[in-house]
This record gives sequence, C-alpha cells and structure tokens, in this order.
Amino acid sequence: MKQLREASVVIVGGGLSGLHAARLLHAADIDFQLFEARERLGGRVLSADLLGEPSADGFDLGPSWFWPNTQPAMSELVRQLGLSVFPQFSDGDVVFQRMSREAPRRLRSLPQEPESMRIAGGTSALITALAAGLPEDAIHLQTRVTRVARSGEALVLELRDADGATQTVRAAHAILALPPRLLAATISFSPSLAAETARRWRETATWMAPHAKFFACYERPFWREHGLSGTAQSMVGPLVELHDATTASGQAALFGFVGVPADQRATIGREALISAAVEQLAKLFGPEARTPRATLLKDWAADPLTATPDDRVGGGHPAPSAEPWITVEWSEHLSLAGSETSRSEPGYLAGAIEAAEYAVSETLSKLRRRG
Repeated sequence: MKQLREASVVIVGGGLSGLHAARLLHAADIDFQLFEARERLGGRVLSADLLGEPSADGFDLGPSWFWPNTQPAMSELVRQLGLSVFPQFSDGDVVFQRMSREAPRRLRSLPQEPESMRIAGGTSALITALAAGLPEDAIHLQTRVTRVARSGEALVLELRDADGATQTVRAAHAILALPPRLLAATISFSPSLAAETARRWRETATWMAPHAKFFACYERPFWREHGLSGTAQSMVGPLVELHDATTASGQAALFGFVGVPADQRATIGREALISAAVEQLAKLFGPEARTPRATLLKDWAADPLTATPDDRVGGGHPAPSAEPWITVEWSEHLSLAGSETSRSEPGYLAGAIEAAEYAVSETLSKLRRRG
C-alpha cells in the first residue's frame, strides 16, 4: 500500500461543498488534499452539451436554480467568482395536463416570487471557477476513500484509484463533503460510528438521488413564439414538472422532472422513456416539440456515486437540523459538509455553501485547539 504525503486536512468529495471548503482552507493557508471518486469535479452539479458530455456552456442535468433574495451566501459567492446570472424564463402562459383523455389547458402564469436565477454557462461554471483557484496538486480525481481510521491524534484514510491500487494519507482532520447516506454506504470507520449516528446517516435522504431529468433540445424556443413560458404541470406523465431550459447563449431546450419511480424507469427502459417524454412534449407544446435535435436523460438513481439502493424510493426534502452529525469519539477529527447537513438550506446549492462554511469554521477551530 502506497503512502501519500501528509496533509492538515483531507476533503472527501469534489462537489460544490467540497470545492468551496477547499477554497476557504486555501484562503486560510491550510494545506489540504481533496479526493473525488468521479473523473470530473462537481458531483451532482453537471452541465452537459447535446451529447451529454460536460460542457462550459451546457444544460443543467443537476441543480440549475438559486434564489438571490433568500440565499445571500450563494449570491455572494457567485459575485466573488465573477459569474454572470440570468433569470429563469417565465414569461407567458403555463400548461396544465390533468388527464390523458383531456386536452392540456393553457393558463395565465403568475409572477415568480422569489425569482429563480441561473448561472450563465450552466451551474458547472461555479465548479470551474472554484477549481481554478486551487492548487492542482491538491486535487485527485478517480480516487475513492474507502476507510477512515483513528491513529493516535491523526487520521489515516485508505484510498483506491481507478486501477484498483490502494494508498493511504494521514491528516489531522477530514471534511466529508458527501451526502450522509452515501458516506454510510461507501466508507468504513474505525472505531465504528455510534449506532444512532450511523442510522441517522442512512436515513437521511440524498436530495436528487431518486430523480431523473429529461431535456429536449431544439433549434429555437418555438414555445415562446406562441406565448408560452415553457412551464407545465402534468398529472399524466412521464414528465410531471416542466420548464424552459434555454441557456444564456440561446441554446433552446425544455426540461422536465420524470415522475416515474426509479425501479419502473429501469423496467421501461431508456429509449421508451425518452420516446414517451417527447410525445408528451408534443401534446403540451405543439407538434414542433416532436422533433428535437437532441435529447438528454440523466437518471441520478442509476449513478452509484450519487445514489445507494435506499435512494431508489423517493424521500422527502431533508429538513434543517442543528443536531451534530458526528459522534463524540470522532468530533475532534471529522466534519460533515454535504448539502444535506446544512442547518438552513439542506439539499440546495445554497445548502452546500452553508455546510462547507460551517465545516471549515469548525475545522479551523479544532486545528487551533490542537496547536
């Protein structure tokens, strides 16, 4: 087993919370090493091109909105990184589909309060900007943390790379920037977590993990020409909530959340689900919707680096909680920073920011106490 160099802090997970934590540690002149199991940074933040590949001007297969009026920390980070934002398009009528035997109804939309904002280039622009300010030799992709053990006053973390080779890294502290349920399913701890804590981690639903998003991309946003906002609600499906997903650069698209449960999606099959979704769009927005130039389907429940088997059944939105996530025997050495652990915005982009800031503040305090 190969030994890596030591670090003051190890960050597990290169999503938004992990990268923001890394940025804050770097600004505080604390050396760190960040390990991400994927071959890309971002976690559930993923902006893709027409082929489904990560893109600097893509469609958001993960989260896409934030709300500046109620999420000031998120707004401030976007401002600090110099990113451009634009409002979610909502001008025009909405469409409501109640039953398959009835024609969809067209209704006048109400002003959106609070206003949803999107990031130009896709939410992944946030990830790119955060990563650009970090030392390259501190970021390790395709590297999974499989075990965390106490060794005296230090931690020893066992890692496995894409080729299956194992190695270790020693650190004074670790920030675990993954959803608690995923941590419980993929990392072992020595000494073991208290049973109550392990149960809480397992029972905390991972936001987005049971869900799938579908995109239909077009040459132009033709629905706007007909006075439609692109917003629709359907009790028929397979898409249940739909919105205009046109990018800041003008790439036209509609997207919808798939209302079919994960196990049923697997049974139906990808191509049949895409075909049914396109046909539904034609019923909601007219025949032009039947000929997209590309379609994208991201099933997060089928992503093993996001979802566990427990996530195949949809859960409610994580509830804010100030209750500690770490047991006493680990409290001086670990901090949780996944969005689900946020005390104010669990599951949201803003929650990842808040959780990272709290975890770093906690980490710095513990490092100072230990000298």
